[in-house]
Amino acid sequence: MHPGRRSVRLKEFDYSKAGAYFVTICTKDRECLFGEITDEKVRLTQGGRIADEGWRNIPEHYPHVVLDEYVIMPNHVHGVIFISDDDVGVQNFEPLPVDGLRENKYQQIIPKSIGSIVRGFKIGVTKWYRQNTNVHTVWQRNYFDRIIRDEGELNRIREYIIFNPAKWAEDTENPQSLRAVK
Repeated sequence: MHPGRRSVRLKEFDYSKAGAYFVTICTKDRECLFGEITDEKVRLTQGGRIADEGWRNIPEHYPHVVLDEYVIMPNHVHGVIFISDDDVGVQNFEPLPVDGLRENKYQQIIPKSIGSIVRGFKIGVTKWYRQNTNVHTVWQRNYFDRIIRDEGELNRIREYIIFNPAKWAEDTENPQSLRAVK
């Protein structure tokens, strides 16, 4: 991890553990690369369609993953990811010592974890953008996640995702929103 950067991950949580996760991945500088909202519906650009396809294809690359509700917004992606118990985790994973000290294993990219899934998705979309547009940096550093703890929370998150396009005018991720954080 770079000096001065704070991880937004829970320090001792295994993000390859079976469960439900709500993730939000934002574009760099909130640039609306993926489309626009018209009549409370998302109208995807070609890049937005690539992001949509990349998201839907996650289970092809990560068979232990089941996707739930998601939305590709103009400048971010919200989605629910379920990780199953089937062959999840890394056997005998232990980072090598650095100068006699052990690194925090939760700062590493662990195969089959939420971090590796998000990383793979970002790489695929970025590769398309670099090959087909003049956009070199698609994503902001990192992503946001929430561990979904129960059915009620899952249903609230699903509703949030479904109605996100209709609430775009007030969304803090919308660069034109008065609520957008500068």
